Amino acid sequence: MLKEFKAFALKGNVVELAVAVIIGTAFSAIVTSMVDDVITPLLLDPALKAAGVADIDQLTWGAVKYGKFLSAIIKFVFIAFVLFWLVKAANKVNKAPEEAPAEPSSTDKLLMEIRDQLKNG
Repeated sequence: MLKEFKAFALKGNVVELAVAVIIGTAFSAIVTSMVDDVITPLLLDPALKAAGVADIDQLTWGAVKYGKFLSAIIKFVFIAFVLFWLVKAANKVNKAPEEAPAEPSSTDKLLMEIRDQLKNG
């Protein structure tokens, strides 16, 4: 059982997944700071002041705290946008070179010769 666990735990997919989760967690902190400390003060402050609140998380309608929901949507859109560009760049880098067209078969060569003779014929 220990041997099977070691084989499972050391597979490339498991290690890559663990690294992705750790990087994702760190990236989440960056995005949270970007939304809370940069986007909200620069872009949303006028709207927040008009609503009479200092922080987007304070936006409420009765007991519904829709400000937190709006903040989560902004974070999601930002993460999705960044990941879109990362995947697009990775696909561009990892794009397989185009294969040269295969040489025509003997049958195709024969048919092309017949076509050429009929054209000139």
